[in-house]
Amino acid sequence: MGSVHYFDVASTAPLHPVARQALTAALDEGWADPARLYRSGRQARMLLDAARETVAEALGARPDEISFTASGTQAVQLGMLGALRGNRRRGAHLVHSAVEHSSVLHVAERHEAEGGSVTAVGVDRHGRVTPGAFAAALRPDTALAVLQSANHEVGTVQPVTETAELLGEVPLLVDAAQSAGRAALPGGWSLLTASAHKWGGPAGVGVLAVRKGVRWSSPLPADERERGRVPGYVNVPAIVAAAASLRAVRAEAAAEDARLRALVDRIRARVPGSVPEVEVVGDPVHRLPHLVTFSCLYVDGEVLLGELDRAGFAVNSGSSCTSSTLTPSHVLAAMGVLTEGNVRVSLPLGVAEEAVDRFLDVLPGIVAGVRAPLGLDLPAPEPTVGTLVVDALGKRCPIPVIELAKRIGDVPVGGTVVVLADDAAARLDIPAWCEMRGQEYLGAEGTRFTVRRSF
Repeated sequence: MGSVHYFDVASTAPLHPVARQALTAALDEGWADPARLYRSGRQARMLLDAARETVAEALGARPDEISFTASGTQAVQLGMLGALRGNRRRGAHLVHSAVEHSSVLHVAERHEAEGGSVTAVGVDRHGRVTPGAFAAALRPDTALAVLQSANHEVGTVQPVTETAELLGEVPLLVDAAQSAGRAALPGGWSLLTASAHKWGGPAGVGVLAVRKGVRWSSPLPADERERGRVPGYVNVPAIVAAAASLRAVRAEAAAEDARLRALVDRIRARVPGSVPEVEVVGDPVHRLPHLVTFSCLYVDGEVLLGELDRAGFAVNSGSSCTSSTLTPSHVLAAMGVLTEGNVRVSLPLGVAEEAVDRFLDVLPGIVAGVRAPLGLDLPAPEPTVGTLVVDALGKRCPIPVIELAKRIGDVPVGGTVVVLADDAAARLDIPAWCEMRGQEYLGAEGTRFTVRRSF
């Protein structure tokens, strides 16, 4: 059975219908050289300018700050190398988080090999940097800082805006490949990169934004195109399609955010309760709405992904950029979490709730089947003593409160009930119910509401 449910948009999203439509039209109308003055050239230039304005508006930049590259990786490489070269009078020290994309790490390795110095700032167990610790890594000779908006393996959103406020005059490059089009982008950046195929645009289009006034000097020979930042002929039809799909995806994501977040909360809650020896990783609150990663002990990750594919689910390991090597994920290693048997689920816009439930139904049996040849006797996970999870996702109030009232007696005094609810009223009604009934409300994390039984 082939893969029916595609749960790997963190690697690449399917071409959005709007992108396909825009690409077809632009192939007819925007094929000419936009640098030429004849009619077809002017038409291509108009399309390119309109696409640049659309992307600039989506990223919170000015059109003249936007350049199009051949990929997100190229955008990162040109952004970093150009900023380091432009700020070489300041020094040759580079600071980045320990969980950046491999494109950042490869530039850092080259920079260090050529005589520069590099500091990788550690993260907590959720994969999140501390703004103060990141700022403390700066030196008088720091030329550039790099911090991703959200992690590509575990979905953790970084405190970019808060960190940027502590960097002073040091320019900050933000890799927004995973969040552009899907989530609000942070402020405080000096340079920003993105990749169209991550949001449903065509592959082969990256974005490099350089703020006006930021020192940046091309590391490549001079070329007049794309403001001298990116050499070579631009693919106008693909850029037009990328811009059109970015606008469409932003509108859809605004409506889908809460629903996808609730589905991921469902995965985060149910997987540890149904699969023995598993760890869900990444920040449970500060995270992308559509991405979740978990790791299974005693499981070969490639075998597990293959079995899930045969069951009709296309998922990936948390580290798509290192899956072809034998080294553990540098992201998971930096977090200090389990690196084996890693599965990353990234849900597409419009995914059916039934598809997620089916994934959760088949996963325990598949993991058990992969482990069976090892002869391990792993019992089903025992629920945490005194803790009960009530799944009320997708149900409108007063149902979550009713379910809480029905189940609070199932835990001992001092035990806790975690209510999973995505209805907006639950945020008000559950604390109010606790106040009325004399139960202790412990707070909320995303769509998880925790109540302790008081009597």
